[in-house]
Amino acid sequence: MVSSRALDVLRVIVEDYVASREPVGSKSIVERHDFGVSAATIRNDMAALEDANLIHAPHTSAGRVPTDLGYRTFVDGLHDVKPLTRVQLTAIERFLDESLDLDDFFHRTVRLLSNLTNQVALVQYPVLGRETVAHLELLPLGSKRILSVLITTGGRVDRHVVDLPVDIDEATLGDLRARVNAAVQGADFATAPAQLAAAGAHVGPDLAPVLAAVTAAFTDQIEAQRSDRLLVAGTPQLVRAEGDFARSIAPVMDAIEEQVILLKLFGEMGGEDDRGVRIGRELSDELSDTAIVSAAYTSTGADAARIAVLGPTRMNYSLNMAAVDAVARYVSSVLGDDA
Repeated sequence: MVSSRALDVLRVIVEDYVASREPVGSKSIVERHDFGVSAATIRNDMAALEDANLIHAPHTSAGRVPTDLGYRTFVDGLHDVKPLTRVQLTAIERFLDESLDLDDFFHRTVRLLSNLTNQVALVQYPVLGRETVAHLELLPLGSKRILSVLITTGGRVDRHVVDLPVDIDEATLGDLRARVNAAVQGADFATAPAQLAAAGAHVGPDLAPVLAAVTAAFTDQIEAQRSDRLLVAGTPQLVRAEGDFARSIAPVMDAIEEQVILLKLFGEMGGEDDRGVRIGRELSDELSDTAIVSAAYTSTGADAARIAVLGPTRMNYSLNMAAVDAVARYVSSVLGDDA
């Protein structure tokens, strides 16, 4: 077990290495930090840290860098993360308040988080749980084409173009709109498609094929909203940080593109309270050169979801944790049950 001073030495090694990208030696620690002890004593502390597998020498130089376990120990010691400034929080609110709809809100959220942290930002779309259909608007786009606009009680808006098998006039579309909303308004997402399909038994042969096309489109819209997916921004940040990866960044890029590994990880983290930090080998093999800082957020009518940043293990954990926490809290305040 290492001493409390050695843990303080670990902290400055992590902070200096993150800031400079250069291995940290005992001489620079003595020069830059006031430990009140000699370089020889710091070297002894560093030897203890190395024996505990908290730091290692990347090559033959005297400097040391943190291991995955070193980063984990550092993060676990961050009991009081410095919050974002009032100016930064106000900027977050103003930028997200300009959102046009829910999709725009999430796209803005992920871009904002990437800009705040200079990392890849990830926002998990909330998976529909208790949410229901508020309205299904049908708008004419031509004699044989309409726009189906699904509006949920949680404020989501999904648009889908529907090609119809026959021509339809305004009066018929109005009748169809009334029938559709009578069938699905207030319905949950598990039963709404079946309720709309059942409404087809009560329409004439002229309207039946049109309602069938609308039902198929509506079912697709529901399934798209129910599926687990991520919005991503800032992938060029990985290329800029390529020197921080021991291996190729290609597996990381593939994992981000395919999303399956990340969604599985988010699912595993679903039981964690609020903030979650996974580092290096705590992740999958594809992501073993990275770290993920995440926080849960709530959305009315939906299961809990997560907001995260992903980057190399050499990242500013304190800043990233503060940024992720602040954005997650604001998203919850806008979308949550107490919004």
